[in-house]
Parts: sequence; structure tokens; C-alpha cells
Amino acid sequence: MEKGRRRLVLLLPQLGDFDSIEYAQALVAVWPQLEAAGIAVLAIGIGDEASRQRFCAFTGFPSERLQVDAEPQLHRALGLYEGLRQIGGPWPNLLLMCAGIGSPGTLAEVLRGYTGDRSAPQRIADDETIQAGPLPPIRGSFFARAGGRGFQRPFELATVRLRNMSEVLGHWRTYVPRDDFLTQRGGTFLLEADDTLLYSYRDRGILGFSETMARPLSFLDAFLG
Repeated sequence: MEKGRRRLVLLLPQLGDFDSIEYAQALVAVWPQLEAAGIAVLAIGIGDEASRQRFCAFTGFPSERLQVDAEPQLHRALGLYEGLRQIGGPWPNLLLMCAGIGSPGTLAEVLRGYTGDRSAPQRIADDETIQAGPLPPIRGSFFARAGGRGFQRPFELATVRLRNMSEVLGHWRTYVPRDDFLTQRGGTFLLEADDTLLYSYRDRGILGFSETMARPLSFLDAFLG
């Protein structure tokens, strides 16, 4: 990354992880503002070249701004949370974390996706059509009729997550070449031009890639203007 400018460095979990996809989608939505503010972005996720290409095609994240590693070597070097390592390998531990065990905040965040959140922005535009898994195509105006506009309506975020999940499960082995690191969590690091650490956050659970999940990029507010 170029020296002499602010840099946002993301350590993502597996590229097929909920958190990786949601974080990328949030950043893509403000990419012009990041460029205007002179903030360079680099994401490093767990995967391979095939998962990198699929991830970028689905999320719109610039492929030149994403690097992949087959193992979470940098995650380990930075002491990021590996997730549960209790019994039976990565899948049982992942399921326990999805149930909130060893994954603080996960259940509350799942619930927020269904109940809505007036402190969070609207996720689906009225004129947008979203295809989420087995459900028929849903027009964004449906959520407006059901709950209003200008905030996250009930079931809106859950529908976005269902779409993301359907994409990943439909191409599982592309997104997740190995199951060894399913529980590995990520981190966020914002560096000043002189390498001073302006902000950092270390994920402690699934659906917890930000300390302010309602507005996951609020830590950038002071820098985007």
C-alpha cells in the first residue's frame, strides 16, 4: 500500500463467512467517499484465488484490493480470536458459536436482523428486487409497505443475509476451500499516513465485525467528512 496516506486494513475471516460478505458490501456502498477522503483499503481474507474471484464478483469489492491466504497466518500474528476450539473440530464449534457460545452478541445481532432497527439505515431500495434463496423475488417496496422507509425494517437485514447465505452455500467449496478455519474471526485497523494506529477493532464473535453493527462504518465518520 502506498505510504503517505491513510490506510484501512481489514483482516477478514473465511471469504464465505457472513461477516466477510457484509463488511465488503458495507464498504462498497461508501467506496467513492473512501477514495475522495484519500483512504486506501486493503482486505486480507482466508481463501484462494477462486474464492477471491467469486467473492469480488458477488460483493462488488475491487479485486485488486483483496488478498487471500490459505491459512490465517497474519490473523494469528495479530492475536485475533480463533473462535471456539472445544470439541469435535471446526463444524461443531461453528454451530456452537452460531448459538452464541463463545461468540458474544451473535444472537442479539441475528434477532436485530428480524425485528428491524430504527437506528440503522435502510438496506434495500424501494426499486430494488432481491432474490433470497428459496423465496420468490422480493421488491424493496414490500418492506416500505410493511414497515416504512429510511431505516432498517423488520426482516430486511435477515433477507439480505439469506441472499448472502444462499450464494455461499451454493458455491461452498469455492468460498471455503478448507473447513479448518471456520471459526477464525477478523479485525479492523485504520492507519494514519505516518503509520500511527488511529483505530482498531478485534472481532469476538460471528456477526460482530464492527463494534457498532447498526452502522458498522461509523468509526470512519470523522475521516470521511
